Amino acid sequence: MFKKLIVAASFTVCTLANPLFGIANDMPGKGVTVHPARATWNTGFFQEALVRKGLETLGYTVKKPKDLSNPIFYKSVAMGDVDYWTNGWFPNHDGQLPKGFYDKADKIGYVVKAGGLQGYLVSKKEVDKFGITSLDDFKRDEVKKAFDKNGDGKADLTACPPGWGCETVISHHMKVYDLDNAINPVKASYEAGMASALAEFKDGEPIFFYTWAPNWTIFKLKPGKDVMWINVPKTMPKESQMAGKDRMEVSGIEGAVSDPVKLGFVVSDIRIVANKKFLADNPAAKKFFEVFTLPLSDINEQNTRMNEGEKSQKDIEHHADEWIAKNQETWNSWLTQAKKAAE
Repeated sequence: MFKKLIVAASFTVCTLANPLFGIANDMPGKGVTVHPARATWNTGFFQEALVRKGLETLGYTVKKPKDLSNPIFYKSVAMGDVDYWTNGWFPNHDGQLPKGFYDKADKIGYVVKAGGLQGYLVSKKEVDKFGITSLDDFKRDEVKKAFDKNGDGKADLTACPPGWGCETVISHHMKVYDLDNAINPVKASYEAGMASALAEFKDGEPIFFYTWAPNWTIFKLKPGKDVMWINVPKTMPKESQMAGKDRMEVSGIEGAVSDPVKLGFVVSDIRIVANKKFLADNPAAKKFFEVFTLPLSDINEQNTRMNEGEKSQKDIEHHADEWIAKNQETWNSWLTQAKKAAE
């Protein structure tokens, strides 16, 4: 009995004397340096900041992310030059993966399932007034007239500037749906075009525009309340969309004129992509990647703040800290699951 007491006392002394005792569970990433990447579009910076803060809380030393184009990132993560990013869009990015990609890297978790939306929206007042359900309705004279801003007899669409991927898809739609005489895609600055559309909407005028999500546009102009997603007449993918043709008609989209809705663009899941060796060596990080998820509306709200001027890295870090504070219970549960995975 006396011997047992001595052993117990010695254990207690060792525990108190060593502040790192048990640290493996609380800080499973301690001693590990992580090399993240980040997409070149700033609508994805928010989730990068959140994931980085999560890993840092788990004890990892996380380097400043490298801003990389899609193809360069996917090659780099497969080679192990970077460890992960939060900006994978699938199936939209499938065609940009290098040969043998899945031998070395993989998609993990869902930042936002079906969060990568693209399509056409119309002011709800006009959707209800004219019974607009698809692009085909813009062939009707009364619809063309309502949306004709410059008097050329066509409905004006706030579209994409030359060189954007969406510009080629919109041009494809104008051709295959025989809309060249019905719709005028305005290809000037998108930011200026959407600012003008927002001002027109506030003045009670009809608006018709292309957008994507996450984006500030559908925070300022809420689908279902202010605007509605409309259909293309039928799904007719261009060659570059063929890999995702089964994801061009989707259900459960808030503010769509129909369910399912034919958007004319591939709907993508936003996912984390990481190097397989990094995942195998870091079960805590892997679990955090698996459970991390965001409401699309929260990203849209943060993107709106950036669009209104809060777009410095300091601002983005502040946005992330605010989100964590507002969602502390969820955040803590993710960290607890990550720590347990490392046991």
